[in-house]
Amino acid sequence: MVFPVKTIPFMPHSQRPALTGLLLAAGGAIAFSGKAIIVKLSYRYGVDAVTVIMYRMLIALPFFILMGLWAERQAVARVNPLTRRDVMDIVLLGFIGYYLSSYLDFLGLQYVTASLERLILYLNPTLVVLLGWLIYKKPIHPRRMLAMAISYSGVLLVFWHELSFAGVDVVWGSGLVFASAFTYAVYLVYSGQLVQRIGAMRLVGWATSVACLCCLAQFAVLRPWSAAVVPVEVLWLGALNAVLCTVAPVLMVMMAIERIGAALTAQTGMIGPMATITLGVWVLNEPLNVWIGAGTLLVLGGVFIVSKHGAK
Repeated sequence: MVFPVKTIPFMPHSQRPALTGLLLAAGGAIAFSGKAIIVKLSYRYGVDAVTVIMYRMLIALPFFILMGLWAERQAVARVNPLTRRDVMDIVLLGFIGYYLSSYLDFLGLQYVTASLERLILYLNPTLVVLLGWLIYKKPIHPRRMLAMAISYSGVLLVFWHELSFAGVDVVWGSGLVFASAFTYAVYLVYSGQLVQRIGAMRLVGWATSVACLCCLAQFAVLRPWSAAVVPVEVLWLGALNAVLCTVAPVLMVMMAIERIGAALTAQTGMIGPMATITLGVWVLNEPLNVWIGAGTLLVLGGVFIVSKHGAK
């Protein structure tokens, strides 16, 4: 008896980079979403934001230095050395976009849930649009205005729900996280020309290295060295945060952009808030109700319209 052989559909070679890009973009979004979960877990051991971010950046620093050195070697091969102005811009953008933004985010996570934090951070594309209008006088299409209104209404819905049972701390924490999203939007707006001149990998490698050094200096100034003695669980969580939720997402997203472009990578990254909410419920026992679900759909819908219209 001859049994039929089930054939596997052949995927054209031209489609493989696109599929790989989508998988990388999705993996990067999910991995980055785990950052808030790990930070919240670390706080359960009695450490503060200064200490948590110090260990995250301390462990991530060697990876980012290697990334910068590799990108620098590639750039030198193309005869594109960094100028003094480039170095100054990298230091400034690293301070604003990676150090200050990350620190404000970690502070905010002491007061709000991981779900609300992710939704606020996801307003970043709308802040970029607003900054483009304020700084470069770029007109905002009515469709984008509507989309931004939808996104902000979603965040406000979840915010008011948390405020009703968590108290005034939610106001302070939400303000800190929103400031984090705003500072990162400033970084994105001002990094455009620098990225074109020196390359994305080069900028990310050196700017994040600057941020890591800022976090280490902050700990040395604000905390005694004895504060570095923490439970071993905090060290493991810091290593997980640094490698899985910091270095890996940066590399995956950049490789995804190379394969499928920035617009599709950004749209694929919309699974990030859903991943944070799922992990928050599963790992942190955070509440999941109709208010969070409705707010998430509003935020994702508004950002999708902004991203899609921007891509066109």
